[in-house]
Amino acid sequence: MSSLAQGAAGVPAPVAPGARGGRRVRRSSRAREESRTGLLLITPTFVIVVAVVVLPVLWTVSLAFQRVRLLDLRDTGVLGDYTLANLADVLTSPGFLESLRTTLVYSVGGTACAIGIGLVAALALRRPFRGRGAVRAAMLLPYVAPVVAATFVWSTALSPQFGVVNHWGTELLGWDEPIAFLSSRADTFSLLGWEITVPTALLTVIAFEAWRSFPFAFLFLTARLQAVPETLDEAARVDGATPSQRFRHILLPQLLPTIAVLSVLRFIWTYNNFDDIYLLTGGGAGTQVVAVRVFDYLTARGDIGAAAAQALVLAVILAVAVTAYLRLFGRREEVA
Repeated sequence: MSSLAQGAAGVPAPVAPGARGGRRVRRSSRAREESRTGLLLITPTFVIVVAVVVLPVLWTVSLAFQRVRLLDLRDTGVLGDYTLANLADVLTSPGFLESLRTTLVYSVGGTACAIGIGLVAALALRRPFRGRGAVRAAMLLPYVAPVVAATFVWSTALSPQFGVVNHWGTELLGWDEPIAFLSSRADTFSLLGWEITVPTALLTVIAFEAWRSFPFAFLFLTARLQAVPETLDEAARVDGATPSQRFRHILLPQLLPTIAVLSVLRFIWTYNNFDDIYLLTGGGAGTQVVAVRVFDYLTARGDIGAAAAQALVLAVILAVAVTAYLRLFGRREEVA
């Protein structure tokens, strides 16, 4: 009767110590099974990452501190004669600082131009009109086209002998002579009485990078623009704001986090870019970036150690730049 009274009053009946221990055992065994299942599921991914990413990186770092030629690569082990001579030779070699400066100019210029063109295209195609879907699809052609085909088209169009660009320039724009866009290191132009010298080939490869990469920025910015509330723009119009004021005070603050992410991604990819410049100029005419220089050391000289050392320096500079950017602007983006 007393047990029934306690149950009716809402007081839980006492649980035997053995039952509590059994529940703990079942819970602990279930947790162990779940842990084993989780480890089993991530093991293939872990093995692939270690084999494809971690081990090649460690091998490259090891080669950067060894005197290794291409013919000696088979006999080179992880434990070898480590030295700092490769790094010293790379940092003091003629042309390295110039190629590093070219890499930075190419990366910053290509990233800025690609995001700028993508922003203009996204704003121009923001309002609906007939055929907007087809125009947006056409915007993606430079990004999805094979790089070999794209560089061939540009090389043919910019050829000083039979290129259509030089033909239009000499026939319609009054150029005195054809311009070797991909093989001229610098050209001097007269503008309003001023003689201006420009790095022709470098500007050409930057333009190609911007043309090829702007659809990526266009996609991100278009998606972000579609998420901007229309009420903000309508309220600004009612208040008499001009288009430039609406962009500066309404759209730009909404787009800044996306632009910041795009800047980091595009800078990293452009900084490590190799195929565009190699297919267009081969690294000549003042367009030799560090990635092309590493390839030349591997193929032309067969110096594996020096090539690995240059790649290591390139990676360290990129890591420092990205870390500094995230520390300076990452917190501001999170607060915004």
